[in-house]
Amino acid sequence: METFALSTGAHRVANGVRSISMIGKMEPSIGVLSHLRVIEIGSSAGTSYCARLFADFGADVQKIEPPAGDPLRRSAPLTPGGQSAWFAFLNFNKSSITIDPTDPNAITRLTALIEDCDILVDGRDVDPADCPSIDIAAIRQRHPALIYLEASWFGREGPYAGFAATDSTVRALAGLIKLVGPAEGPPMHAPDFQTGILAGLWGFIAAGCSAVARMQGWTGRSWSLSIFESSLALSEYHAFEAFARGDMMCRLGLNRFWPTFPAGIYETKDGWLGITTGTPAQWRAFCDMLGLSELRDDPALILSPDRLQHVEQIERQFIPKLRARTAREWFAEGLKRRIPMVPVPEISDLLQDTEKKARGAIVPVLLGKEEGLTAGSMQRLTLTPPRRGGKVPAPGEQQANANIRRRLTDNTSASSGGVNAGRLPLHAIRVIDFSMGWAGPLCTRTLADLGADVIKIEAIQYPDWWRGVDRRPAYVNGQMYEMVPGFCVMNRNKRGITLDLKRPQGLALAKRLLAEADVVVDNYSVDVLPKLGLGYDVLSTLNPRIVVLSMSAFGTNSVHRDCRAYGSTLEQGSGLPTVVGNAKGPPLMSHFAFGDAVGGLNGCAAVLIALIHAHNTAKGQFIDLAQIECMMPFASPWTIVHSIGGMRPPRYGNRHPQFVPHGCFRCAGEDNWIVVAATGAEMWQRLAVLIGRPDWATDASLKSAEARRDIENVIEKAIEGWTLTRDADQAMSELQAAKVAAGVARQPIDLVKDRHLTSRSFLQEVDRAFIGLHPQPSMPIREGVAPYAIRAAAPTLGQHNTEILSGLLGLSGAEIAELVREGIIGTTMLSEEDIAKTRKVPSV
Repeated sequence: METFALSTGAHRVANGVRSISMIGKMEPSIGVLSHLRVIEIGSSAGTSYCARLFADFGADVQKIEPPAGDPLRRSAPLTPGGQSAWFAFLNFNKSSITIDPTDPNAITRLTALIEDCDILVDGRDVDPADCPSIDIAAIRQRHPALIYLEASWFGREGPYAGFAATDSTVRALAGLIKLVGPAEGPPMHAPDFQTGILAGLWGFIAAGCSAVARMQGWTGRSWSLSIFESSLALSEYHAFEAFARGDMMCRLGLNRFWPTFPAGIYETKDGWLGITTGTPAQWRAFCDMLGLSELRDDPALILSPDRLQHVEQIERQFIPKLRARTAREWFAEGLKRRIPMVPVPEISDLLQDTEKKARGAIVPVLLGKEEGLTAGSMQRLTLTPPRRGGKVPAPGEQQANANIRRRLTDNTSASSGGVNAGRLPLHAIRVIDFSMGWAGPLCTRTLADLGADVIKIEAIQYPDWWRGVDRRPAYVNGQMYEMVPGFCVMNRNKRGITLDLKRPQGLALAKRLLAEADVVVDNYSVDVLPKLGLGYDVLSTLNPRIVVLSMSAFGTNSVHRDCRAYGSTLEQGSGLPTVVGNAKGPPLMSHFAFGDAVGGLNGCAAVLIALIHAHNTAKGQFIDLAQIECMMPFASPWTIVHSIGGMRPPRYGNRHPQFVPHGCFRCAGEDNWIVVAATGAEMWQRLAVLIGRPDWATDASLKSAEARRDIENVIEKAIEGWTLTRDADQAMSELQAAKVAAGVARQPIDLVKDRHLTSRSFLQEVDRAFIGLHPQPSMPIREGVAPYAIRAAAPTLGQHNTEILSGLLGLSGAEIAELVREGIIGTTMLSEEDIAKTRKVPSV
């Protein structure tokens, strides 16, 4: 770990990392997206983050602001110098153009800027930020190559369209709050820095795939993005598991989540430790580590759902043992035993992490005269790396890289393109998918949803572990592995093949597929594919254009590269839990397996950037994506504030650093809750009148949020007195009728019958062997009124063996039959006994 020296007004970075004071002197870099110009209008965290992802890779991003600046410039938390840390994270490396809406030439000027850009990112539906009114349809008619993305909280139509919203009220409706926190009392939710990042990733995916399609001769595309629906990437797994298995989910207590136990954060002799035991082997190893042989050998505790029935009994035995050693000591033990465990870092620990700085996960940022550190780009492309750090523009300030694209030759941006003719944007792309579980399959599912031909490779010996880790005869013989809803949701629109990669014949067939592919994705541990003979050195020789995405937990060159991890491990090790919850409580996870979905979306974004480069240069590259780093943006504002002022980030519980009141309030009935927020003085006045306190509405001394904070307890009691007399949905309807931000804290199962999602056709019925008709979530991005149709259900094991081996590789029926006899391919999962027999067969 490296150390920091805090001096007056400056924060210097030691051990070879570039001083922030040098940012302004850095030469403008020619990034992989330098040929693109992006115009950003309106004020939305989601569209700002989307545009920043383009800026990270060299695009000329011009942010349009009113003379007073984007309203997000005033968002808490603030640095010691009064700068918004959230705005800084979302906007460094951009330029700013101020346009006064009262200027008679404002519309003409803005229209000219848009007609000279490649991508228009529009957040006006969230907050217009005094942006002049423009005719988008007319502009697109004159400029058919323009890629257009508009974002809104809930979409243009549906029961929630027009709702007042905040990050927290949207997360409540998305099922991301109800299951978090103590078993009794209000659910506990994380700070307001989640929906903007998720929406930004989805927005980038929409615009990025359009850029890929445009290089193939198509016109620009027009997308709408629902911020609410983008957040469902985190809760869709729980929603559809609950749909298939029955609603068995409830709030289990701090850092406890269905269906895995233990999968939480626990106190040690020194520090906090994140633990996840997903498989029977990991549970046995955990018990062995702690000397708990009785728990290890209990057949009733083999699987996680069974252990959840005995939480208190089990924790009483292992919690005291964890307190005997430090988090670092237990981490070392976990590495030896292949148990997913990680120390839970404070924000200060992240800022001192030499490895994260070296990898660019922590980068310098300049905010006026203040120098800080923040989360960098997580799309770790090795041949065309992102920028490392940057400057936050003042209103109207141009960055040094502005207009650099005009010195480049860019035939695609000047072309009007061809007609899209109903083709999906990635229809010409082929992806070989070695991934399993959630993160990798979500990445490849998104590519498949956008039209890519994704071929999922499993083995009858080692199928995707989301089909189930139970190898007992009843599970295997009953083909229960074909009935897992999570697997079906994550693997639609793909073709499936089985190949035993440990046998020469299987490996040779895989190489033939890879020779003609555009992309390879895996989320194994870093050494798995190289040991099989499928490392990047081999693949790049076989196919120089191939893009290889490695989605390991910590990165290929990390000192923790051998650490096993799940999505929960990634959140535990990201720094986020230390800013969630109450000041005197433990670090708190905000969502079980949060890191999986976030890693998958970042992986998809990285692949699109690499495909743009591959098209322009005929060169592929290796993407070293560390999933734990993908979680770091969610705590990025606190990272900036702490790096400048040295103050430990405060923990607000369900309150808010800017909005007063803000909280989760009980409604009538059992365990019914609603999140309510007043985002400004006028909304506060409407809320006060609604709950029967018109005197508060007219009290000038309560106009400011800070004044209201002095009586926050009193205000919260008055709100809950009002909500307790109403059903949660009734309370939301009345609050929204008064234009007060509010969202019912939904259970994940509620999403399957959500009236807004139903009205927008977000849930699509899909028919699949073994399970029949079942609902599937759409993408939160759409080109028209309806979402993209789901073209095919998730493949059964080896479903497309003949289709692919015969159609793509030209194998005969006799050759395919021989592969079946040899166990190289198949359509039936092997039991433990069958696997033991195959181990006697020579492998590569």
